Amino acid sequence: MSEHSTTSATLEADASRLAADATPTCIDFLRDLVALPSPSRGERLACERVVREMETLNFDEVLMDDMGNVLGRIGSGPRAIAFDAHIDTVGISRPALWRFDPFKGLTVGGTLYGRGASDQKGGLATVVHGIAQAAQLGVPEELTLWVTATVNGEDCVGLAWQYLIKEFGLNPEAVVIAMPSHLGICRGQRGRLEIEISTEGVSTHGSQPDRGANAIVAMAPIVQAITRMHAQMSRGHDMLGPGSAAVTGISADSPSFTAIPDGCTIHVDRRLTIGETAESALEEVWDLPEVQAAGAEVRLLEYDEPSWRGLQYPTTKIFPAWETAEESPAFQAAQVTARAILGRQPRLHRSAFSSHGCATAGLFNIPTIGFGPANEKDSHTVNDQIPLSQLQPAMAFYSLFPQVYVG
Repeated sequence: MSEHSTTSATLEADASRLAADATPTCIDFLRDLVALPSPSRGERLACERVVREMETLNFDEVLMDDMGNVLGRIGSGPRAIAFDAHIDTVGISRPALWRFDPFKGLTVGGTLYGRGASDQKGGLATVVHGIAQAAQLGVPEELTLWVTATVNGEDCVGLAWQYLIKEFGLNPEAVVIAMPSHLGICRGQRGRLEIEISTEGVSTHGSQPDRGANAIVAMAPIVQAITRMHAQMSRGHDMLGPGSAAVTGISADSPSFTAIPDGCTIHVDRRLTIGETAESALEEVWDLPEVQAAGAEVRLLEYDEPSWRGLQYPTTKIFPAWETAEESPAFQAAQVTARAILGRQPRLHRSAFSSHGCATAGLFNIPTIGFGPANEKDSHTVNDQIPLSQLQPAMAFYSLFPQVYVG
């Protein structure tokens, strides 16, 4: 066996051993995170908990930016790699449907249940501990490792990274996102647009509807047209598949429930595949005969809600699709690292979701890969969960990745 092979085997064994030793502490940290509700723009307590954990784990620097993102640094080399997980979660709409309390972090049969366990508090807990273990393995002197616990990810995916790159000045040459990939490697995702369509009517008394023009009635053919448009999206990218379109919200303006509504608005979630742009997707909606016939207004949504620290950072809700090339050093290193830790060829994960990769890769062309514990099928559900057996290999992956990346 060569000296290089011996060294590699030693590093892999050390990474797995350190991760195994840290697993109980990582579980405690994850349970704390789950027990702290952190909806978008309400992440303060969870962010403060991450700061304490990073300080306990002896990160070289721990700070919080003006948006409220938590950043932990290890190393001081000229080349930066970032490891990201968003700390916010979606809310709880019907608590009675949950089998387990969403904010207890209960463990049953080796699985921890709770809101955000899969998306992405499990990834966050393992990446914080994994990069602390990277310091014990020895960070290559040319590298600086950043762990970013980002906010507003569910409200406006990618916004935190727009801020980190443009305002904070973080400029990594590669990004690893701790997404729920079931320990598979993701090298691309569909993007997303948020579109509103509005129709106008003429209000009159509900007892005399023929004297007015009902804006909801004008909208009904458009809802059907969006559904039809989605069904026709059969062609797409080889890996990411076709785009999609779904009506996800509807509201009406009316003087009262006894009056004909004079305004109606629908919200459309438009997923973009490689080759589609915001302009082409918007034009596709404009060109629908039902939109033209109703004289409807079509517009992209803007986001300017303040973060939990009160910072407003307006952006148009355009989130491009992205793909990292197979020959990219980031993807190649992820394959080698995962194979070493898992003892098998890693699965290529085709994520149906959108992530901060739409900013790091989609907007800023930074090679990005996703790897993390938990299964995305459990995200945003009343069965939100993470298999605790996946924490150890996830931590080992994050700790070993920097060594493989530069080697």
